Amino acid sequence: EFGGVRTEPFRIARDVYADNVWQPSLDTYLPVQMDHVLVRDAYRVWHGASHLDDARQAPVNHQHFDLYAQGPTTDSRYRPGEHIPGLNVGGWFDAGDYDIRTQTQYATVENLALAYETFHLDRDETTVQEENRWVDLHHPDGVPDVLQQVEHGVLGLLAQYRAFDHAIPGIISPTLPQYRHLGDALTMTDNLVYDAALDSLQSDGTRSGTSDDRWAFTSRSTPLDYGSVAALAAAARVLHGHDDALADTCLRTATRVWAREQGRAPVIFRSGNTTGGPLEAEETKAAVELLVTTGGGKQYADRLNALWPYVEAHFDQLGALAARAIPYMDAAFARKVEAATRAYKTRTDAELARNPFGVPISGGGWGGSGLALRFAMDGYILHRAFPRIIGPEYTLRGLDYVLGTHPASDVSMVSGVGARSKTIAYGSNRADFTFIPGGIVPGVVIVKPDYPELKEDWPFLWYEGEYVVGQAPLLIYVANAANSLLN
Repeated sequence: EFGGVRTEPFRIARDVYADNVWQPSLDTYLPVQMDHVLVRDAYRVWHGASHLDDARQAPVNHQHFDLYAQGPTTDSRYRPGEHIPGLNVGGWFDAGDYDIRTQTQYATVENLALAYETFHLDRDETTVQEENRWVDLHHPDGVPDVLQQVEHGVLGLLAQYRAFDHAIPGIISPTLPQYRHLGDALTMTDNLVYDAALDSLQSDGTRSGTSDDRWAFTSRSTPLDYGSVAALAAAARVLHGHDDALADTCLRTATRVWAREQGRAPVIFRSGNTTGGPLEAEETKAAVELLVTTGGGKQYADRLNALWPYVEAHFDQLGALAARAIPYMDAAFARKVEAATRAYKTRTDAELARNPFGVPISGGGWGGSGLALRFAMDGYILHRAFPRIIGPEYTLRGLDYVLGTHPASDVSMVSGVGARSKTIAYGSNRADFTFIPGGIVPGVVIVKPDYPELKEDWPFLWYEGEYVVGQAPLLIYVANAANSLLN
């Protein structure tokens, strides 16, 4: 209590980050976001086995909503409107909507794999039966849940290579009325493959004349391939021993696609944020993950050395990747990373002095919880590599920011976690003015010129309140990092 303001009760302990911080994200939020499976939670069913009719080829020369677009060709063997078999497996709903955005998918896989191998996360609270399209919350099945989530993401990525032999921007509803759908994802479509030869409400039991199937946007973009390569390479490490056949498939696909993309000119197709990050950044991720997975493969080390000028110029985003590569590179590379880390420390501390929270705060149109979590995760990786340069404070501050130490309010941005949390959020159940445990909202936005805002009573402000599946593995990693630092 201070100045007439009294908080809710909260715990003070060295192990405060050990329990009920990251667990709801793994136990509830990530399973709820799983597509193509039924998700049961005791007496409740979050959603049925959805989108089993995935997917139809999107039309060419088409600008869609939510930043999706199809270029002048399909870059596939399928005609516009044709059903593409094999895409009805794996993947997570991207956010408060139900699309499968590949850039989110591969980031989620890569970061889950990194969290698992860094902190040995063997927690098991969920039953996952991919072959039966069945997920049962709070029902252990003897398999670490993080591995099962990695597997679910990998199945979706590999399905793209089987269908197209390249990564695609993603899969999304064809019409705005479907896109605005809330509630059980099972009811978005009839789950039957569309057949134009049937009348609109006619069905033969496996196909129907109802044109409600999602569209696959399939334009090729090399950055998406490199991002997927990174995820598959990382997944191969952690899936080994759990599912050796799947791990081998991941690594074979990753090495094959890497070699192919290295041997031809890149294709850059841009549409909003659905077609991959900067080419060199995605290539760096792929090189590092393959370097680690292969135990120091020379071709990946050589390429990383060639990419170093770009990495150094973008060290704020890629420094942690470079630090992870050090054990597999020569001493000269290690010295360059150390010098760049010192410069990063000086530059970052000067920038952080502009606010009292000690983390980078987003000034754009999307809240900054993800930025803070990435800053915290990268800080931990750099701290492990260079503890005399980077201390633990970046990681601890980043997590504290998300859990309530931020402008506008002291509400935790992780639903159901903390003394007071964001429990009216932009999830798939937002029409009920409620939340999904473990979902992370973007949080505070800075309304120009300098007004911090985080509305707590209205769920439809996506830029402050929309869950995004890729933030869950960041929180899982950072909470475990903080617990490691304190214990």
